[in-house]
Amino acid sequence: MFRQRLTMQQAQDIALQRIPGQVLHVDMDLEHGVLVYEIFILTSQNRVYEVEVNANSGNVIKVEQEDLD
Repeated sequence: MFRQRLTMQQAQDIALQRIPGQVLHVDMDLEHGVLVYEIFILTSQNRVYEVEVNANSGNVIKVEQEDLD
């Protein structure tokens, strides 16, 4: 069954459920043939996380803290 791709807003909502904070930036990228949203979130602790969300399934693929150095 074909499913509609997630909107950027839906992807942000999914990412914010995992890492609460403020969305700084959203990219869309092709990784290993899979379309993913890369959502960068600033937390209240001043940490930046990248959350990758599969654009088709809505699954969180990766959560990674970014180095700000």
